[in-house]
Amino acid sequence: MLVFLLALHLLAAIFWVGGMAFAYWMLRPAAGPLDPPMRLPLWRRVFARFLPWVGVAIVVLLGSGYAMLAKYFGGFAAAPTYVNVMQGLGWLMVLLYLHLIFAPWKRLRAALDQNALLDASKALNQIRMLVAINLALGIIVVIVGGTGRYW
Repeated sequence: MLVFLLALHLLAAIFWVGGMAFAYWMLRPAAGPLDPPMRLPLWRRVFARFLPWVGVAIVVLLGSGYAMLAKYFGGFAAAPTYVNVMQGLGWLMVLLYLHLIFAPWKRLRAALDQNALLDASKALNQIRMLVAINLALGIIVVIVGGTGRYW
């Protein structure tokens, strides 16, 4: 069961962090030269597909993580430091994701629906900043998760 839970946990983390890395380091520079009437709807389509799957990844991460914590680490009180660091940073990432969904992502869609490209560009820039922060946190979590047991 541990192998199954860990595999789910790893796959969900790879999807979320890897997706952010691709979007930030590959897609963003490639889409940058496009004119706003082309670039902004592209990002809307990308996020419309990616963000719901991130929600699924979060559910998988929380479910598998807390199942492993309860079954294999002896619960919250006995959890090693690296597990608590992952947990804390993970919750911060979830909160940033929720903010992204309910604030700038909502504004981006509304602005594009009204063809307000300047407002859409501002919302996209806020999303870019939140993704950059979450990507940095995600990289730290991956490093902590991969090396923590050896501290």
